[in-house]
Amino acid sequence: MFAAIDAAIAPYPAAAMFELRERGYATAFQQLVACILSIRTRDEVSLVAAVRLFQVASDPETISRLDAGEIDALIDDVTFHETKARQIHDMAVQILEDFSGDLPCDSAVMQRFSGVGPKCANLAAGIACGEPKISVDVHVHRVTNRWGYVATRTPVQTLAALEERLPKERWIEINRLLVPFGKHICTGTLPKCTTCPVLDYCEQVGVTAHR
Repeated sequence: MFAAIDAAIAPYPAAAMFELRERGYATAFQQLVACILSIRTRDEVSLVAAVRLFQVASDPETISRLDAGEIDALIDDVTFHETKARQIHDMAVQILEDFSGDLPCDSAVMQRFSGVGPKCANLAAGIACGEPKISVDVHVHRVTNRWGYVATRTPVQTLAALEERLPKERWIEINRLLVPFGKHICTGTLPKCTTCPVLDYCEQVGVTAHR
């Protein structure tokens, strides 16, 4: 099943944080900053903003030397950029003070920072550190419920259900696969069921019309 999804998403852009890892932006700090930028922002926008920021400053020490206004100017195409600029600056300063500039690979520690919830902390820890964590966004939540693999109402409930059922070796991979799968194939409206490579495994829960 997962191999079929992997093949199906090959023509489409990778999820932004996984693409950043491929480009060499793979530290826990870089991944966490990238996830903050992605909140309420399309991947194609947040990816460009992250690269633009990291080309100027890519670690806590160099980002701490910028003021919030300078960071904001580099990320001003993402949603809530002014707030995110302050959060990123303050996070860099705190990491310098508390961890000598080296953010631990610990999702619980990451969630102490303003603007960081379980989704971002888990994804950053998973991608950067290989920590077995599941990150549930709108795509993971919708697709796994549509399959009938889980039956939940919120992403938080989906996270708990997947932790109970999904094999641990798939925890990081589920986000890499289902973000592009949910954006381009198993879409929110009119999913491409007739050409879906995993239709045999899908209960099509809530699907009233499809392509």
